[in-house]
Amino acid sequence: MGEKIRCSWVGNTPLFIDYHDKEWGQPVHDDMKLFEMLILEGMQAGLTWITVLNKREAFREAFDGFDPNKVSLYNDVKIQELMANEKIIRNRLKINAAVSNAKAFLRVIEEYGSFDKFIWSYVDYTPIIGRWEKHNDMPTRTPLSDDISKDLKKMGFKFVGSTIVYAFMQATGLVNDHIMECFVYDELING
Repeated sequence: MGEKIRCSWVGNTPLFIDYHDKEWGQPVHDDMKLFEMLILEGMQAGLTWITVLNKREAFREAFDGFDPNKVSLYNDVKIQELMANEKIIRNRLKINAAVSNAKAFLRVIEEYGSFDKFIWSYVDYTPIIGRWEKHNDMPTRTPLSDDISKDLKKMGFKFVGSTIVYAFMQATGLVNDHIMECFVYDELING
């Protein structure tokens, strides 16, 4: 039996392989996990995803397990503490955005019952299936990610441009953008 075929962006890094094989593109319906991914995708802006993945455990610790109830209450003292934490990405705009996003996230839950219900309604609760032969074929944004980005911004979210939103959609399985010959593509299609 041959070696598993994966998406080309994975490379040989064990952390990337694990993330690709077990997480990327898997449908996420847990609000805490959706909040984590929304914040991490925003943190990635201007950086590489491997940088964020390498710091994910430190982020989880620093951001109280990405509990939006706790993050929404962060004050200047906590933000200064985060800015001094060398284990995470120390960008004041991104950290402030995480706090704003936690507040907006909680408003969405209050209005829709869950963030899961809100965000998955954009895809009629069924993942969009990409049909890509190679990674370079897939878009970095779509009209749908443009719409979601606009809606999130109106609701008070920050660092949710269309490209970030599309990456979030890919990461949380709203979109299956594994290349067609990738073994995970088949697993997601065929269960």
